[in-house]
Amino acid sequence: MAEKSPSQTMAETVIRQWPDGVISTVGHPGAWAYEEGVLLDGMAAEWHTTADGADFHYIKAAVDRYVTPEGTITGYKADAHTLDDIEMGRAVLLVYRVTHQPKYYKAAKFLHDQLALQPRTASGGYWHKQIYPNQMWLDGAYMAEPFRAAYAATFQEPGDFDDIAKQLLLMDEHMRDPKTGLLRHGWDESKQMPWADKKTGLSPEAWGRAMGWYAMALVDTLDWMPKDHPERAELIAALNRTMAAVVHYQDPKSGLWWQVMDQGGRKGNYFESSASCMFVYTLAKGVRMGYLTQSDEASARRGWEGIQKQFVTTGPDGLMVLNGTVSVGGLGGKPYRSGTYDYYLSEKVVSNDAKGVGAFLKAGSEMEQAATEALGQGRTVLVDAWFNSQTRKNAAGQTELYHYKWNDDTNDGYAFFGRAFQRYGAQLATEKAAPTTADLKKAQIYVIASPDIPVKNPNPHYMDKASAEVIAAWVKAGGVLLLFENDPANADIEHLNTLSDLFGIHYNAVLTNHVVGNDYPAGAVTIPATTGVFAHAHQAYMKDTCSMTVKGNARAVVTKGSDVMIAVAHYGKGTVFAVVDPWVYNEYTDRRNHLPVEYDNFSSAIDLAGWAVRTSRR
Repeated sequence: MAEKSPSQTMAETVIRQWPDGVISTVGHPGAWAYEEGVLLDGMAAEWHTTADGADFHYIKAAVDRYVTPEGTITGYKADAHTLDDIEMGRAVLLVYRVTHQPKYYKAAKFLHDQLALQPRTASGGYWHKQIYPNQMWLDGAYMAEPFRAAYAATFQEPGDFDDIAKQLLLMDEHMRDPKTGLLRHGWDESKQMPWADKKTGLSPEAWGRAMGWYAMALVDTLDWMPKDHPERAELIAALNRTMAAVVHYQDPKSGLWWQVMDQGGRKGNYFESSASCMFVYTLAKGVRMGYLTQSDEASARRGWEGIQKQFVTTGPDGLMVLNGTVSVGGLGGKPYRSGTYDYYLSEKVVSNDAKGVGAFLKAGSEMEQAATEALGQGRTVLVDAWFNSQTRKNAAGQTELYHYKWNDDTNDGYAFFGRAFQRYGAQLATEKAAPTTADLKKAQIYVIASPDIPVKNPNPHYMDKASAEVIAAWVKAGGVLLLFENDPANADIEHLNTLSDLFGIHYNAVLTNHVVGNDYPAGAVTIPATTGVFAHAHQAYMKDTCSMTVKGNARAVVTKGSDVMIAVAHYGKGTVFAVVDPWVYNEYTDRRNHLPVEYDNFSSAIDLAGWAVRTSRR
């Protein structure tokens, strides 16, 4: 068994130490608060990387302590108008996206609507809280904008992205110190607060965790920002400016970052764990997603190594401990907080702070993927949404595509398969029309899964000769095509053969690998380590499949009895992978469900994605 990563060990510690998200180290355990939200963000990042279903169950149990069957949020103080209380909406929205239960939509919509009532500065920026008039704090970027972006993408509110970008770019424009490139913690646009500079309105110092909040807000919001949004490039530019300054102030010896960022070595200053974790996360994710240069990966590695050496210990109960997190940092208020160097050094430094642990989990989730992230840079993986164009209604009553799609987190989706590609640094895209030569030229890998039949889609788009010729020409020029069929009761086989026959692969309209009830062994498919496709041996689970026949340049790489389950064909400069089942969908990869642990569909998806990426580079 592979050794557990630091973040896997921390996730297990969280589950044991703080059951159902009740955090013993906060002032009010079990109350709706951003600290718990950040912790759940970390658990979500870890789940998305490792597919350990216990992480999701933890998130859902925590959310279910607050969200009632009617979709209200227990204990929410709406009149406080604090961005901090929006943050846990990310976990609520995640649980909605996975379960599609209306109560989570109602809770998320309530939070979204709260933001419409949030007071704003003269420039249109959110006040951080009702009690902090005319003030933008960097913390607020993380508390609000990734949630807003995820909500806008989930519930088809594209107009929201203009204001999301505006909030982040206002901070970039007004809160950055031109001398250091670092952003200050707070900006009082009215310049009335005692801590505010009378010319700029800025607070006096660059606080590490404040910079961390802003950095993570940028990289997480970009996950949802439409690729064609006019401000997307500006957000990426802001991220690059931010992380260039962060790297500049990284301590060269330890790899860590200081509590007051630009005053390393000054008396009283110290290395701070939550900010260090936030910067490692942002650097590593920014590189993997193609926003930052590959050279920034080295800074992330140095930081992660420093975190393990400086901050991580084991407690007497055998659980992991993260030390060195400053408990809080603020401006104004009662008692008054001046935002000076001495103020930031006066706050208590604690162990196992939920904000720090959440950031640690996020950082670790990225470092688990760092070894492979460079392999797929510049590669785009296109998933079909034409030959399988099934739709459903979401909880808002909107029509959405689903079934083997990258952005579908339900049982039917390919979200975890998409993440398998993203761990190699590949980009994801969706083909919503009949494939054209121009569209396919933008991709190096093309996925077609379970084409529609009338019982699944009243208006199916069947594979035809023209589309098959376009796809075959693309493969011949060097493309990598992945074909995932299904059993004849669930997918079109006849018309897909118009395409697959060109490569010597013929799908047979018969039911094989039939599973009755929970007879999991009937669906077992043994994948040896000698296929030339999968880097490791796997025990896959494929329930109810068709079969295939191969000839010519096609060869069987996985069989079960007399049935060919997986085949590969070379065609011109390209390659075709064909399988009899779309087996790497979320139900059998995300580990939320009942699939016995011996079946490792997510691991096989990671291997398949790696093979496709490497093959596309030959």
